[in-house]
Amino acid sequence: MLPLQAIDVDPEAYVPAVINAVTTVVLFVVVFLVLYLIGKSVAARTVRTTLERRGFEDTIVGLAVSTTVVIVTVAAVALAATVAGAGVVLSAFAVLGGALALAVGFAAQDLIANFVAGIFIIQDEPFEVGDWIEWDGNEGVVREIQLRVTKLDTFDNELVTVPNSDLANAAVVNNAANDRRRVAVGFGIGYADDIEQARDAILEEGAAIDGVLDEPAPSAPVTELGDSAVVLSGRLWIDPEESGYGAVRAQFLEAVKERLDAEGIDMPYPNTELTGGLEVTNVSEAGSAGD
Repeated sequence: MLPLQAIDVDPEAYVPAVINAVTTVVLFVVVFLVLYLIGKSVAARTVRTTLERRGFEDTIVGLAVSTTVVIVTVAAVALAATVAGAGVVLSAFAVLGGALALAVGFAAQDLIANFVAGIFIIQDEPFEVGDWIEWDGNEGVVREIQLRVTKLDTFDNELVTVPNSDLANAAVVNNAANDRRRVAVGFGIGYADDIEQARDAILEEGAAIDGVLDEPAPSAPVTELGDSAVVLSGRLWIDPEESGYGAVRAQFLEAVKERLDAEGIDMPYPNTELTGGLEVTNVSEAGSAGD
């Protein structure tokens, strides 16, 4: 066996390296804290004040302030690492972080699109909580507007969660945006019936419904000469915040139907009448063939 040789270790040789490492860490921490605290205080306050003065929603203001704090933190780390002499390590982390951000961006593009759409919805206010809206053949009452999704209640009391990008890219009808809404129902009467009598019945029954506005006044013009009926469009106006569209329309339909029945005014339904004759030939030949 070879004899073991003693290895002389000089502790003083590591002292400069330790001092250098401690100095780097202390310098990094001090510079980071100074930059972070000053940057957070100034930048966050500036962003919040600017957006609030321009009338942005609290949700957008909060998101902008949080994003600003993250940016300040990253900038403070970068500058502190540069001052402390850790530029090489910082460069490596920057490359890695860039690649990671690119991958996450591709994977979360739908999520980002929903967030951006949510910001526009909150700021532009095409609808608000409590509004009845329709989009792409769907409808519901807005319960909550979040940055990523909007939650609605259907008229069957079902909760629907819709990505904000779907609403931002669709033609949204807000049935409660204006202070007046028209309720229009078509009533068909027979060609032999009196139009003025039917119109008076429609107007009287419509005006008697609670919630129907006096101005504009109810009307019932003839809008169509159908195959089997003359169609009068009964038109009422309501305040959507005070009266429900569906409830008023249902009352209007039922009241007019009962009134027209009581006055003997026909409400015909589409029908087809066949005219002509049928002639059967060669009956004797068909009987002979059967034998």
